[in-house]
Amino acid sequence: MYQDMTDAEKPDHLEIMKTFAHQMINVVPWAKELGFELTDVQRGRVFGSVPWSEHLLGDPDNGVIHGGVITSLLDNLCGAAVVSGLKEFRSTATLDLRIDYMRPSDRDQDIMGEAECYHITRSVAFARAWAYQESRDRMIATATGAFALNDPKRWSSGLGKVGEEANGK
Repeated sequence: MYQDMTDAEKPDHLEIMKTFAHQMINVVPWAKELGFELTDVQRGRVFGSVPWSEHLLGDPDNGVIHGGVITSLLDNLCGAAVVSGLKEFRSTATLDLRIDYMRPSDRDQDIMGEAECYHITRSVAFARAWAYQESRDRMIATATGAFALNDPKRWSSGLGKVGEEANGK
């Protein structure tokens, strides 16, 4: 879409992320299914939430949201924070993610989250995130992770070769 534009003409990917924050997380099918929302995007920092829902429970008797939902939220927020911290758009892939659970979530309360990218190298970025209810004083879990920085230009050039090979060229 922007391939024929000069760098000066291309919109800043952070501004694009801000404009489409409410839709952006829905690109990831699992995040869409779980109801994740990005509520704010800043340079190297994002905020999001997942609404409490009965179908997300890990324990229906006490109303605790499943730990996998928390992990997915923090992973997605970290990835978005990394992308928002880059100078130009690159996709990410989780290399390593550590989650520390502090306490179970409370019934009928949405889970809030925030993540920040705190270091970027040529090929790997590092982020940390927090999941909580109401405020950070009610911390549910924290995460730290390492994320591969992928160059989308490599994919487009490789697709031509794959197509040629498939057609016997």
